[in-house]
Amino acid sequence: MKVLYATILYLVITVTEALAAGGGGSVKALSLLTIFFLGFGALIIVFQLVPALILFGGMLKALCTSAAKKKSKV
Repeated sequence: MKVLYATILYLVITVTEALAAGGGGSVKALSLLTIFFLGFGALIIVFQLVPALILFGGMLKALCTSAAKKKSKV
């Protein structure tokens, strides 16, 4: 069993080093379709952020107004 663990550990270490070494500077430019896809994803995130901020503001407003009403009743 110890031999199996040692073998697996050795393989994980050597594979990790080989993957970290990289390809040696072969960088490809992004295609136009990839740029459009990334831009579309960014737009989705931005358009989801607007309603989230509106809901968060409404939640804070409700928390503050309920605390003010409780103080006025007492």
